[in-house]
Amino acid sequence: MKPQIITYNFQILIVILLQMNPSSKIVISASRRTDIPAFYMPWFMTQLEQGHFEVVNPFNRKISIVPATSDSVHTIVFWSKNFGPFLNREYGEKLLKKGYHLFFNFTINSDLVLLEPRVPPLAERLDQLDYLCRHFGPEAVNWRFDPICFFKTGDGTIQNNLYDFIQIADKANRLGITRCITSFMDDYAKIKERIASIRGFAFVDPPINEKIDILLNMENALTSKNICLYTCCEKDVLHALPEDSTITASSCIPNDLLVKLYGGNLSLKRDTGQRINSGCDCKVSVDIGSYQDHACYHNCLFCYANPTSGEVAT
Repeated sequence: MKPQIITYNFQILIVILLQMNPSSKIVISASRRTDIPAFYMPWFMTQLEQGHFEVVNPFNRKISIVPATSDSVHTIVFWSKNFGPFLNREYGEKLLKKGYHLFFNFTINSDLVLLEPRVPPLAERLDQLDYLCRHFGPEAVNWRFDPICFFKTGDGTIQNNLYDFIQIADKANRLGITRCITSFMDDYAKIKERIASIRGFAFVDPPINEKIDILLNMENALTSKNICLYTCCEKDVLHALPEDSTITASSCIPNDLLVKLYGGNLSLKRDTGQRINSGCDCKVSVDIGSYQDHACYHNCLFCYANPTSGEVAT
């Protein structure tokens, strides 16, 4: 199948994927670029009703028209730190009735307002996790403890955000979740700009031997809970782990697993648009979020996507 290409005078290229057949169904990622379940579900549902998404490439601003009908989409993978609005309006149930398969990447970190000022309290997020597992199945949920952050504040003491990890793991275990995905924070330039006005605060990148110890301790804690640990874009650390470690690279978009769960056929190729050289093992999908048009209001200090905002550093 060849895409139909329409060129407009204002030099926006629109790629329209037409005449989809079952062997060419796509996975929609909603979304690495923002938190759609928390903030943009009305927009998302409107696009589904229209039968397509208009997606702007963040680098060249070209527009792609992505089909969104249930006979074109194999699975919708939702990413969120707060599924509350999604669950309160029963969007998941509505999507199932429309014929969509669903998968969830739920980031649940320790309760730390300094780093994640606008996510709900941990107890509330764990209740959301419970709901997802009971209504959609624990096999359809990835728990992401991401990222692991080390930082120092005004007194110079180095702290981290690992202290609720066991509590979250215990809950995930009771619910039947078997996958935990983690990574260490990447200190992008926009993050440095974001934290510049916070007196005495700085993120710290621990040495690789400390990262290895942390991952091995996490692995050991999770093994007794029947949860496997995966790393997201941590190739150097992954390669430095001892041979008997069971930690492997994650596929946050796991097309092989989606086929096992829901049948059908999907490409098992790695997504070349992601950080393959850093160890990303995500499979091919189409991300329908926008950095520019869908601002994320969680205002996490370590976010690589959210533009620098005076509202963050309080």
